[in-house]
Amino acid sequence: MIRNIVIGLLAIAVVATGIWGFQEKEEKQILKITAENNYQRAFHELAFHIDQIEDQLGATLAMNTRRQLTPALADVWRVTSLAQENIGQLPLSSVDLGKTEEFLYKLGKFSYRTSIRDLEKEPLTDKEYETLQKLSGYAKEIREEVRKSQAMILDNGDRWLDIEEEMLATQEPLDNMVVNNLEVMNKSIQSYSETEWGAGLAAIDDLNGELKEALDGEPVSKEEAEKIARKYIQVDKQTPVHVAETGDGLVYPAYTIVVDDPDHQTNYYMDMSVNGGEPIWFLQDRQIEEQKISLNEAVQKAEEYLKEMGKDNMQVIDSRQYDSIAMLEFVHLEDNVRVYTDLISVEVALDDGDILGYEAKSYLIYHKERDIPDPKLSEKEARERLNPRIDVMEDHIAVIENDLGEEVLCYEYYGVIEDETYRIFINAEDGEEEKVDRLNQSEPVYDFT
Repeated sequence: MIRNIVIGLLAIAVVATGIWGFQEKEEKQILKITAENNYQRAFHELAFHIDQIEDQLGATLAMNTRRQLTPALADVWRVTSLAQENIGQLPLSSVDLGKTEEFLYKLGKFSYRTSIRDLEKEPLTDKEYETLQKLSGYAKEIREEVRKSQAMILDNGDRWLDIEEEMLATQEPLDNMVVNNLEVMNKSIQSYSETEWGAGLAAIDDLNGELKEALDGEPVSKEEAEKIARKYIQVDKQTPVHVAETGDGLVYPAYTIVVDDPDHQTNYYMDMSVNGGEPIWFLQDRQIEEQKISLNEAVQKAEEYLKEMGKDNMQVIDSRQYDSIAMLEFVHLEDNVRVYTDLISVEVALDDGDILGYEAKSYLIYHKERDIPDPKLSEKEARERLNPRIDVMEDHIAVIENDLGEEVLCYEYYGVIEDETYRIFINAEDGEEEKVDRLNQSEPVYDFT
């Protein structure tokens, strides 16, 4: 009798140990998924912010009014701070990126110092314009190296957790293509030290704080979040979906979601708000095969996808190809007026037309019903305010946010100076030049074979 009781207790202990071990393994797996998701987000945001820095520096060279230079340079400073923050979130403690971080820090200080100066009374000197030209070129080089690393990760399916484990496991320099490329980038920046910078520094905008305020819907459960994720990723009920809370990593409550993709033997990574159950961004980290569909077909697929997801009246404003990926930007169209604050970015695979990426922070923050006024200036009157060197290709009516955070109605012009294309916004009420964007050029194709 006692023998049977002992055997029973041992059996219970074995089962309990097994259950505990399984739960422990599952919790570790969730932590790994969350960490990888955060690393992926930080790196892809870094690439995005480097793009912004290079584009904004290039845009300053085409601006025709001092009034526009101040907010443009202030924005460069803001985005460099975000890029520095992204680098700090990556598992690269044993990789020497000191020169890269120093360049971003000094670029931020230079742009801030220049932006707070009264450029009407003390305009930029020829030497400072030359500095801006140099900085634009340097930023372009950094952008190319970061994009090359991003292409390596997408091409090889690399995981940041694996890179981190490799670095921790060896005392020798890690022979990894991504790490090696970042170190080459860091060494190349040493030649930038001759640039004259300046001084000054301040705080950055809190986009995530704005998103926290905008996400005021009813909280959704993990089960509801799973259903929404299946809809956006477009997978069936048999596909495994892992949902975990992000914890204290974000200022707004969110779920970190990983969706298995059996067709491509890889995963989708997603952040979804707890309040309202809104997908904020998602990304698939698979290798893209040879291109089979055109960029125009990708735009059509993205338009259909946004309609299916309830994002109606969206119009593409930028479409470019990066290797075998279509990178698209859509804005809300209201009464034939483009509302630039209500923006969604979509990435489409050009091998099979799958939606690879989706980012809707701006749309979630700003989208609302609007009463858009009629322009006070005619299109002809607005066109006369343009830089005379611009060869205008097309025009539109648009709503944008100015440097004071106010929405303003503008005439939008696409034009060319030499071999560079620009998008210029002229205030439809007073004719002021509100904003100048330099548009992205075609991305290079990297071959790692």
